[in-house]
Amino acid sequence: MKVLEVIVLIGEVDPRGLTVHEPGAKLDQGKPEYHRVLRDFPRAFEHVAKVAQYGAEKYSEGGWRHVQEGQTRYTNALIRHVVLEGKEGTFDKDSNMLHAAHAAWNALARLELLLTNAGGESWFQAALDKGDAHD
Repeated sequence: MKVLEVIVLIGEVDPRGLTVHEPGAKLDQGKPEYHRVLRDFPRAFEHVAKVAQYGAEKYSEGGWRHVQEGQTRYTNALIRHVVLEGKEGTFDKDSNMLHAAHAAWNALARLELLLTNAGGESWFQAALDKGDAHD
């Protein structure tokens, strides 16, 4: 089977109609456009990144992935920060960072764990290992 036949079978196409071997072809039609997330939420991601750094320094780098019952516990932490924002105000008393940024970080951790397969690696890491996650 030729490369072009394989690409047609899996449905990858260039949004401008170019064939796979034409100069300028990029088989990315229908794939997520990740730049939109960073473009639309730059300040939010800056604050979430600060929370991530705070957590890595307080606990350990990447240690959150190994928390037992993590999905449930990060769901509770997300809700707790939303409730505390209503009770205490905008900023977390321990970190002096926005409760909303803590809630967003916890939502991302929860989502990442939800997307993690039973073997303990994320679907994205599994795709990287197989060579399917590159552009």
